Amino acid sequence: QVQLVESGGGLVQPGGSLRLSCAASGSILSINSMGWYRQAPGKERELVAAMFSGGSTNYVDSVKGRFTISRDNAKNTVYLQMNNLKPEDTAVYYCTAQNVRSRNGVDDYWGQGTQVTVSS
Repeated sequence: QVQLVESGGGLVQPGGSLRLSCAASGSILSINSMGWYRQAPGKERELVAAMFSGGSTNYVDSVKGRFTISRDNAKNTVYLQMNNLKPEDTAVYYCTAQNVRSRNGVDDYWGQGTQVTVSS
């Protein structure tokens, strides 16, 4: 069984920074992409950033220039460095690992979510 464990959320003032981490564990053979989604109250879940096994990245326009996704393939861990945070970044952030090949086959996995609150 594959599990994703997130850490790093919290309360920060506007303009501040946070770093989210997500470690995948289990009988993992390979992971195609890892990334972060977020869901604010009353809104749909949206992709924030993703990083593919080849190193390419994808960001939602609202975070470009402020957020940076990185990945340690040896540790099956993905990070999201969030700088210059704004109140509209407030949401529950979910880590995801897509097209994970394990002893059980190929599947997608999600973390439990971590709250990020940007407020003065």
